[in-house]
Amino acid sequence: MQRSRKRKLLRQQANWQKLQVATALLAGAPVAFAQQPPPSGAGTLEEIVVTATKREESLQNVPLSITAFGTEKLEELGVSNFADYAKFLPSVAFTSVAPGFSRVFMRGVAAGDNGNHSGSLPSVGVYLDEQPITTIQGALDIHVYDIARVESLAGPQGTLYGASSQAGTVRIITNKPDPGQFAAGYDLKGGVTRGEASYTAESFLNLPIGNAAAVRLVGWYDHQPGYIDNVAGTNAANGILNGTRTFPTWCQGAGGSGLPGSCTVGNGAISNAAYREKRYNDTTTKGARAALRVNLDDNWTITPSVMGQSLETNGSFAYDPSIGDLALASFYSSTSKDDFWQAALTVEGKIANLDVTYAGAYLKRWDRTTSDYSDYAFFYDKVLGYGAYIYDNAGNPTNPLQFILGQDDYKKQSHEFRIASAKDRRVRFVAGAFIQRQQHEILQNYQIPTIADSLQVTGWKGTLWLTNQERVDRDRALFGELTMDFTDRVTATVGMRHFWAKNSLVGFYGFGPGYSSQTGESNPKCAANPVGLNGAPCNNLPYAAIKETGNTYKVNVTYKFDDDRLAYVTWSRGFRPGGVNRRDTGRNGVPPFTQFPPYKADFLDNYEIGWKTSWLGNSLRFNGALYYQDWKDFQYSYLGPNAFTILTNAGGAKIKGVEGDLQWAATSALLLSAGFAYTDAALTTDFCKQLVNGQPLPAASCPKVSFAPNGQQLPITPKFKGNVTARYSFALGSMDAHVQAAGVYVGKRQTSLLPEEQKLIGSMPAYTMVDLSAGIEKGNWSAEIYAVNAFDKRAELYRTVQCPVFVQPPISQPDLILPLCGVQPYVVPSMPRSIGVRFGQRF
Repeated sequence: MQRSRKRKLLRQQANWQKLQVATALLAGAPVAFAQQPPPSGAGTLEEIVVTATKREESLQNVPLSITAFGTEKLEELGVSNFADYAKFLPSVAFTSVAPGFSRVFMRGVAAGDNGNHSGSLPSVGVYLDEQPITTIQGALDIHVYDIARVESLAGPQGTLYGASSQAGTVRIITNKPDPGQFAAGYDLKGGVTRGEASYTAESFLNLPIGNAAAVRLVGWYDHQPGYIDNVAGTNAANGILNGTRTFPTWCQGAGGSGLPGSCTVGNGAISNAAYREKRYNDTTTKGARAALRVNLDDNWTITPSVMGQSLETNGSFAYDPSIGDLALASFYSSTSKDDFWQAALTVEGKIANLDVTYAGAYLKRWDRTTSDYSDYAFFYDKVLGYGAYIYDNAGNPTNPLQFILGQDDYKKQSHEFRIASAKDRRVRFVAGAFIQRQQHEILQNYQIPTIADSLQVTGWKGTLWLTNQERVDRDRALFGELTMDFTDRVTATVGMRHFWAKNSLVGFYGFGPGYSSQTGESNPKCAANPVGLNGAPCNNLPYAAIKETGNTYKVNVTYKFDDDRLAYVTWSRGFRPGGVNRRDTGRNGVPPFTQFPPYKADFLDNYEIGWKTSWLGNSLRFNGALYYQDWKDFQYSYLGPNAFTILTNAGGAKIKGVEGDLQWAATSALLLSAGFAYTDAALTTDFCKQLVNGQPLPAASCPKVSFAPNGQQLPITPKFKGNVTARYSFALGSMDAHVQAAGVYVGKRQTSLLPEEQKLIGSMPAYTMVDLSAGIEKGNWSAEIYAVNAFDKRAELYRTVQCPVFVQPPISQPDLILPLCGVQPYVVPSMPRSIGVRFGQRF
């Protein structure tokens, strides 16, 4: 009997060891659970504290896939803006048309939407400290200086972060005022890119006020040179010959053949001579941040802060490969000025044994843009004869070139109140309430200055098309997470967020009464709503709104093998609210064909197995996750007739992937780090973007140009993205010195969900970029030389077109393929090689 019990006990112990071995192997780790000192000569990795779960915790104890960069790491990588740190986040992909206008995606949750102001809310939330800074067209591009850390939370964060954290969340945490000590510093940087100079000045001051308060002041000025040339190029398919563009219909009306070179400038053709300039897309960013921290007593602290920034650009950040490397032929000026300020207040304290937090903010953002829209004018003329309808007051054909004057004004306020129990309790919780209101005033003025008064939108000189609307997105939520330690090793968390969302839209869009008999002032709704918004002639889009309510959930079980290793299993759900489609009028008297109902919220279910492990006395760290995501009825936006954004709920998609992060202090002098993500994202149903009665056509009758089959890969995200960094520190006489190399690999990416569009626009090829740096430090000063994109690679960050890729086929000819702007793709590249020096001091 005793032998039988002993054998049973031995079998149980063996099975338990096998379970430990299997779990460790799943984490890719050697099977050795006893705490070990670091090998002789090895270094020790620094502990990273994050607040991803609304509490301060060690990164290694949070059962969540997080990549975090602290102040020192951000400085070592030379990070100063979003694009700088995004390239080192394996699970993050993004598109960008210019600084300040980037869209962020995580774990393959991307349908290739165009980022229009009347489109979907972002699927990735971006926070500055406790406050969301995600606007309808994307997040603010915060200059990164005096930042405590950047946290990237992969996967749905629908419980604690809500609506725009469907696929993940990025958090920028600033250094807070410290009453305990005086601190100050400055950094200067100068460099050269394609022969043009860059220069940056940054500074911070931490000033204690008595023993219980401090103020922290931060300021920056950053100028980056241009690297794209606007030239007198030739692109016959685009009607351009030596910097002169011929519009076929206008040219024929002037007696020419309509072909490039057959008409003179001002009489059928235009020149870009007035806009030619080398390295013309420069960027200037300036801003400041101020925060006050007051410790009212041992339990209560208030932190008011204010931040403002102005980001100004000139020129286009895309080039035309058919014109030349980093060159294009543009026929109007392209500029942007993106300004914002934010006031925020955080109150933290204790009531009994509960931590209480209030976080509120008010954000105002306004941007002004001018954009060349000559491709739209040319291709609509070439394919559809648009130029025949553009004439002056004398009835003569006139220059049909269009340019856009854009104006966006955002107002955003958010308030969150939450309570949390002590984190050392066996049963603990976080619970709270959230409310947010985003208002976006949209003005886009499509100009042809010489058109006849009868063709203009009433009251708007030279305006062929006007968009003048107000969009408001509101959301409220109650949320909570409950965590229980069942044993010293097993912990479970359940969470839920109940949300209410409302999206509304009102205003005017379209042509004047003399140009169109349907879209714009001729719409019967204009007669019924004659008082327009903000000077518009009427409201042909009367106030329309959609309301939604629902729940998101999270369930997590964590097993801790010991203080250095854990594994977890998570199911979580994220969501994104729906909204109003502004286009609801018929085309050519066929009312149901272009009736576009509101688009619904889409949901993402995430199933994840992850691990956090430290080895060899915390000299080696390996974290990672395997996941499967089910994206239901995802929102898809595209350009329909007249380059008009339309949104619909597409089918479903599945996303499978693995991501990992490795840190190794190989010696006390050599630090190696690496990160990777493999993502396989594909449709699970056939999709047709063409709608009838508000519903997509079935696959059998869907036009070829509008169809994507089951299994089609989702765009934007590469199948593989990875990075490696090596930093070696050593003594150089009486100084500390270092050398560093950082490499990033991004795989091939598609630009469109639809195969026919993809063929024309083309894929973004894989690329590898390397950054190099070397520096010295002594006392309170440091100096460094650097080379960003050291081998001068042309990494493609995005491919884009000015108008729809195809002409929408008529119902009677569903397979008719008439390419439009798809034959003229532009490439947004990474910045070419930049070489420079940095110098800084700390006091």
